Amino acid sequence: MSAEPASLPAMAARWSADSVLALAPDDSSRRAAATLARPGQWTGGAGAAGDLVWGLCAGSAKHPYQVIIDLADPAFKCSCPSRKFPCKHALALLLLWSAGTVPDQLEPADYARTWQQARQSKAERSRAAARTEAADSPGAADSPASPGEDAEASGGSKAAAAKRAAERARRVTDGLADLREWLRDQVRAGLAGSGPAGAGTGQADLMAARMVDAQAPGVAAALRGLAGTAAKGGPGGLLAEYALLHLLIRAHERLDHLPEGLEAVVRSRVGYPVSKGDVLARPAVTDHWLVVTVRELTDGTVPGRRIWLRGRQTRQWAMLLTFAAPNGAWQDLSTARLRPGTEVHASLHYYPGQPPLRALIGTRHADPVPGAPPVPEDGIDAQLTHWSAALEQDPWLTTWPVLLAGTPVSPGATAPGSLGKGWHLVDGAGAALPLADRESLWRLLAVSGGELVAVAGEWHPDGLVALTAWHGAQAVML
Repeated sequence: MSAEPASLPAMAARWSADSVLALAPDDSSRRAAATLARPGQWTGGAGAAGDLVWGLCAGSAKHPYQVIIDLADPAFKCSCPSRKFPCKHALALLLLWSAGTVPDQLEPADYARTWQQARQSKAERSRAAARTEAADSPGAADSPASPGEDAEASGGSKAAAAKRAAERARRVTDGLADLREWLRDQVRAGLAGSGPAGAGTGQADLMAARMVDAQAPGVAAALRGLAGTAAKGGPGGLLAEYALLHLLIRAHERLDHLPEGLEAVVRSRVGYPVSKGDVLARPAVTDHWLVVTVRELTDGTVPGRRIWLRGRQTRQWAMLLTFAAPNGAWQDLSTARLRPGTEVHASLHYYPGQPPLRALIGTRHADPVPGAPPVPEDGIDAQLTHWSAALEQDPWLTTWPVLLAGTPVSPGATAPGSLGKGWHLVDGAGAALPLADRESLWRLLAVSGGELVAVAGEWHPDGLVALTAWHGAQAVML
């Protein structure tokens, strides 16, 4: 008989870089982790097996730091002297793992196995103590027989998960209470000094750090964006953002009383995580999906790519997000490679929320192929109606996919005062949308030749960001 080849242990689903960085205790840890998340910093021996990830990171000490992560809890161990939890070394190792640059191994390293066994022994002692305490408690002898060990372990795991969820909810609630008081202080003090360098936006960065501590990364991201809002929209724009934050706080206070869809929206905007497994367990939508636009996300801590798809039959929109590790490796390379004009036959699973937009690809039924150009069905008035309906479902929505047939009009190309300042896209009915100012608008004008052209992009409150135009059958990235 021939021996069967050894197989790798089942690996946990990889986290996104965003999820990893959401664990960071502060901004300095995120920045330090990004610097360390390069293969050259790790002296060899990094690996992953089952729920364990481990590695040796060169530091200021004589010997490299031993870094171990148990993905199941998660739990972290590092031999460095840092008091932060998780430390920058653990975050860096997770970033490398999320990018797929940590190799899978048959067995964990000795130091990782020793730590795991010590944790398992401690957990078993705790369970044994709990069983003893339960057996010694009044009425225990009269209680029904306990279920088997598997059921007990399952129940304990669920109880632990529920406990962690409750603890996170408490931290989020406490953090949002602090944010509510901070917002009131800003309004009481007035917004006149809250310009790009004003006290209000400077303090917003400190409050963003507080939201990270409170495990509300979505709120932290909104606070970091206040300086840009103040620069573009002035006190009025800043007050509108304050109002949306206050609305989010009030909605979170009533989370248990909200309709299911709106509850999912609030949880997403606050920054509660949703596991990949939970998303893929949701109903699938199978279609031939045309890649309409691709946008690089370079203004955040982690570089990313946002990809908009549109179903040929369903006419549904879907948004894919993928992020890159500091070493440039994409967490989902096959998704990152998608380009406008290609079509993929796939089953998509939408994240909870309304309207359904963000999705994951579950099953690919064929490789991407060139797709036929889209045929815009709605004019500008209909698109704005769709946007209004979406805002009714998600008041914090700032990005909406758009597919239009229009003619780009440059500044000064029409009679003074007819369209106002700046670039516009004019549809066949004469309705116009402002175009966000970008150098690529001249390319859009060249592709159109001054005629109607299919344009896809993202609608934001300050204008349409044109990202793709079709020149005949060819998709042109702008």
